[in-house]
Parts: sequence; structure tokens; C-alpha cells
Amino acid sequence: MIEYRENESLSFEEYYDFLKRSDLGSQYPQEHFEERIERLLARRSIAITARNDKGTLIGIAFGVSDFAYFLFVTDLGVDRAYAKQGIGSELLVRIREAVGGEDNITVVTVAHATATGFYEKCGYVSENCLFWKPCNLWSEFK
Repeated sequence: MIEYRENESLSFEEYYDFLKRSDLGSQYPQEHFEERIERLLARRSIAITARNDKGTLIGIAFGVSDFAYFLFVTDLGVDRAYAKQGIGSELLVRIREAVGGEDNITVVTVAHATATGFYEKCGYVSENCLFWKPCNLWSEFK
């Protein structure tokens, strides 16, 4: 059973351990790594975590949102041992719901080329590895 949590505090050590078990760590530069990760953990505006039945961190979705129109998913990762079980797509659904839901929130993310199929399967549209999913209620302001 997977437990999902919203805005849970994570230590650098726990997150670093998770990064070693996922492909997410490869997106971070080495320069000032620990300092920058600690800042990320302290200041992201929204986070959804996934834990297995032993309480081990197995998935994360971090984002920045205005909680009215947009969500930029900055980080999405799943432990390699739990890949292809729907955890990543569930994290995307839950983070969008946490900031306002699909009727109001347009989601944007920048994805590695290897994640193209995943985002397309989740209904996102690609623009040169920029993926976005507009909210259902959006009319041009005139």
C-alpha cells in the first residue's frame, strides 16, 4: 500500500537517499548541492510524497504555484524499484489537486527527453520537451 502525503518535511539525508534510488538526482548540478537541496526542501511551495508500507520515501512531486492559475512541477521522481506502478502519474494528479484542481490549474514542467512517453500518457502536450496541460476552464481575457 502506498501512502501519499502533502507538504511533508524532508531532511537532506532522506531526500539524498531517495535521489540515489531514482533518476531524479541527475537533474541537479553538483555545485553547492547540499545547500541548494536544503533550500529546495525548505522553500518549495507544494510537495506530495509517496511512502511504502515501511514508511520509506519512494516518490516525490515538488512544485511552485500561484494557487490560482498555474503549477510548475519542478521535480517528479519515483524510486526505480517502484517504477511503472502508477505512482508518478498519481503524484501529478495529487499535486494539481492540492493547488486548485484540473478546472483551475494549468500544469507546466520541463522534462528529460526520456520522460516524453510518460507525460504524453498522462495527457500532457509537448513543445520541445516542455510539457503543459491547460486547465479545463480558461477563456482568453479581453
